[in-house]
Amino acid sequence: MDGHEPDCVAAVFTETALFQGLHPYSVGRPGVAEYYESQPLGMTADYEILESRRLADDLVLGYLSVDFAFTDRPTITVYIGVLARKEPAGWFLDHYQVSKLD
Repeated sequence: MDGHEPDCVAAVFTETALFQGLHPYSVGRPGVAEYYESQPLGMTADYEILESRRLADDLVLGYLSVDFAFTDRPTITVYIGVLARKEPAGWFLDHYQVSKLD
């Protein structure tokens, strides 16, 4: 994500991923790419995994705290819930949900 390559970010999601950033949700890689294309240049993310659970052999739940830093405004902290699914080609994100707590 730090390299501002939206198609590379989208490639780690499943073809039918449910994606909810801080804008309206989308389904599939094109929506993920569009979301990350709209993010400002120079934005970086510092992740901390808070919890994880293996729900099945091919499904993992993760809960993260993420600090998004910008070149022109203060850092924001959000919380992200993800489901990672193992497919024949490897592990991909199938669900991504952001929450911003004020």
